[in-house]
Amino acid sequence: MREALTMQGSHAVLTRANPLAKFVAVFLVSMVLALSIDWVSASTAIVAELALFPLAGLTLRLLWHRAWPLVIAAAIGGWSTAIVAADRGAVLLDVGIWSISEGSLELGLGFMLRGLAIALPAILLMTCTDPTDLADALAQKARLPHRFVLGSLAAMRLVGLMAEEWQTIGMARRARGVGSHGNPLQRLKATLGQSFGLLVQAVRRASRLAVTMEARGFGGGKRTWARESSYSLLDVWVVLGGLIIASATVVAAVGAGTWTFVWR
Repeated sequence: MREALTMQGSHAVLTRANPLAKFVAVFLVSMVLALSIDWVSASTAIVAELALFPLAGLTLRLLWHRAWPLVIAAAIGGWSTAIVAADRGAVLLDVGIWSISEGSLELGLGFMLRGLAIALPAILLMTCTDPTDLADALAQKARLPHRFVLGSLAAMRLVGLMAEEWQTIGMARRARGVGSHGNPLQRLKATLGQSFGLLVQAVRRASRLAVTMEARGFGGGKRTWARESSYSLLDVWVVLGGLIIASATVVAAVGAGTWTFVWR
């Protein structure tokens, strides 16, 4: 995470905002999107979110590099929803075992776009937020227990290490001739073996980290802070930005007549 922030530069506007303010903004947008399943509100949110990515120092290339699994997952989810949803309106495609109508296609499109609209703010938040700053804000401003905060910080730090560990295990296995050849079934088996190796490394690393933190007294007694977590005028604008985007999605959907509560 710190390497990503270094590449993007600390001059990016959103990197200077308090993490809790960014959390509130993301929460406002996500809650509104979770209430509706129409495509207009989700599309409005996506356009607004993409416009904010340059403020975090993100380029479209880096965004695609981080978000492509979510795009594929959203597309699969939208397609599955369009297939299993009840037919409504004219039937557009009928292959016997399943069919897609205008209503089911609109529902699937709304499901796909809503998934992307909820995922993009999370990517934006994690990209422009340093884990240490987040931990400081959670402990000083949100008054969360120290053990929880330090555990969360350790978990966020380990995410990057797990990615490096995956590459290391993969190179070691390829050096032994495992997983670099064979049919798709053999490759899948090799991937599962590599995943198990990563799981073992993660458990060992977490155990060592827990023992080390406990031995050094983390979470016990009154603590002092090397850096003070504070709010600024920028944080007000960040929260207002989240409120404006959330309101814009509702206004756009209601104006287009597509607003549909998710439980309906």
